[in-house]
Amino acid sequence: MRILVDIGDTQVQVLDARSKQSKKSRAALIRDAIGEYLSRRRPKQPTTAFGLWGEHEIDGLAYQEKIRAEW
Repeated sequence: MRILVDIGDTQVQVLDARSKQSKKSRAALIRDAIGEYLSRRRPKQPTTAFGLWGEHEIDGLAYQEKIRAEW
């Protein structure tokens, strides 16, 4: 998929220099940078709670009532 992104002249010059140095295209360098950015910001914990209680032997409501009874 193609996406249009505006970047400054200085950034283009740096990309061109690194492109020559690494013998990769400018587009490949940008794809690599986006991939690294996204992998560093990937959530480390599950985003949903569905199924987290499944391994417990006691029913969730029964557990809640038991804990509250201790107050």
